[in-house]
Amino acid sequence: MLDDWTCCDEGIFPDMNNTHMVRVLFWKTRQEYKEAEPFVIIGQKRKAQNYCRLQELKNFFSKWSWTESTNHHLLYTTIMWHLIKHLSSDLNSSLISKTLYNLHKTPDHLVLKFIEQIELHRLDIETYCLAIIIVSRRPSPKPTLQLLKQIIIDTRISNIADVFNQLALWRDRLSVKSSVVFDLLIKACCELKREMFRLRINSSVYTFNIMINVLCKEGKLKKAKEFIGIMEGLGFKPTVVTYNTMVQGYCSRGRLEGARGIFKVMKGKGIEPDSYTYGSLISGMCKEGRLEEASELFGKMEENGLVPNAVTYNTLIDGYCNKGNLVMAFSYRDEMVRKGKMTEADDMIKEIGEKGMVPDGITYNILINGYCRHGNVKKAFSLHDEMLSKGIQPTRVTYTSLIYVLCKRNRMKEADDLFEKIIGKRVFPDIVMFNALIDGHCANGNMECAFLLLKEMDRMKVPPDEVTYNTLMQGRCREGKVEEARGLLDEMKRRGIKPDHISYNTLISGYSRRGDMKDAFKVQDEMLSIGFNPTLLTYNALIQGLCKNQEGDHAEELLKEMVSKGITPDDSTYISLIEGIGKPDNFLDNNDS
Repeated sequence: MLDDWTCCDEGIFPDMNNTHMVRVLFWKTRQEYKEAEPFVIIGQKRKAQNYCRLQELKNFFSKWSWTESTNHHLLYTTIMWHLIKHLSSDLNSSLISKTLYNLHKTPDHLVLKFIEQIELHRLDIETYCLAIIIVSRRPSPKPTLQLLKQIIIDTRISNIADVFNQLALWRDRLSVKSSVVFDLLIKACCELKREMFRLRINSSVYTFNIMINVLCKEGKLKKAKEFIGIMEGLGFKPTVVTYNTMVQGYCSRGRLEGARGIFKVMKGKGIEPDSYTYGSLISGMCKEGRLEEASELFGKMEENGLVPNAVTYNTLIDGYCNKGNLVMAFSYRDEMVRKGKMTEADDMIKEIGEKGMVPDGITYNILINGYCRHGNVKKAFSLHDEMLSKGIQPTRVTYTSLIYVLCKRNRMKEADDLFEKIIGKRVFPDIVMFNALIDGHCANGNMECAFLLLKEMDRMKVPPDEVTYNTLMQGRCREGKVEEARGLLDEMKRRGIKPDHISYNTLISGYSRRGDMKDAFKVQDEMLSIGFNPTLLTYNALIQGLCKNQEGDHAEELLKEMVSKGITPDDSTYISLIEGIGKPDNFLDNNDS
């Protein structure tokens, strides 16, 4: 007799492949044991005093061979039904869940019978959804639909999104490929419209969006599109997230025309596409090799005031790299750098290497320039050293960026040393490099070095420009040497360099600071005579000077003049007026008049 039992870690179980033993167990279950638990034989054929725990059901089920005859199958099912009937009332929530999981490979009607024996209020959302997924495998949708309706109207469930997420979790865990359960959930929601409204509009819109997302991922785009109509019919307005999900769904399937259709629909309904909408379309176009269309859409995106993220930039860069158009790829990467997306641009060299291309000087220069513009001296010089280690010689562009960042960081000794090193390497500086050095020395009050650089420019036949002279003029004005600054203006004219509004504003500001308003207005007249209109800086400098000279009435007249010309005063304007007049109330009274 003992040979007919199988030993395992949790006891001795009947051999379920032995028809005789099955019949014996069935008979004992039906006749002898009202509680109907399967018993365990311990030692020499003695009936156990302890009955098997529920966890042992897993072992019990695993002994069954599904290839047995119909009668054998019927016996097994009947035994299991008796077990379910008599055990279910004593199970807590955790054991109910474990039992359901152990039953998921058995005939589905056993699960239904098990659920029928359990009071519904004892099921938590996790257990309920597990049961729904198991039952959804049945050919008939009715049991599943009924369970879904019950869970929707359950007052303990505050959000259908939680139901949806649990269903998705169990669907994956049990490797159920069909998405019919989600279709039935949608149907249940539609049939229970009042319950959907009871859940409040915000949570419901969120739920609809989740459902649409799953339909799109399943490739059921037509059904997802129809579902938007159902949303609207129930009184829920689709959001930008709703349409973005649809656009992404079409693009991921290579159906760009469908995505464009959704794009037009959302705009027609007054929902403005966001960066994600444009990014999805651009990504879809790049994957299809439609790079010109992608670039055009990118331009429209920026025209609408939307800021592209790193993903959008990288999509375009990858698209052009794959086509071998490195010029366009680098132009987008350069734009990333200029707009401060250095973290995203940092892996440029790695990306190029992965595509089988060798980074060149252009690549390094783009990145070095980006780091320099953002003041990251350490990273910029690290890339410079990397260039050298790979045998790539830095160019004038490289060194100009490095000198620029050193000057902005007031590290003038290092900037001068690097400049000497450049000259020694016979890399000839250009106007941009000289201007960066001159600006650095002027900002540090070292005007002697600044003018030596001007002489060096003449010696190396690098013509100065208005930026060069404006920088020198500003340096002289900071020293209070406005006459010398005026001399520089005359010098630049003699050299055929046209002064700009910065040149004149610099002089006006210099004269105004020291209260020489007669000369300040002379410069303004000169400025007007050659076609330059006064700017906010012009008026602020003049008002500040007049107020310092206690010429408040004249300052107020200038204020009215600038406003009449469409120039809006700023804080600096009003502070100068208030400080100059001394009595704000008098100023306000006069201004009102």
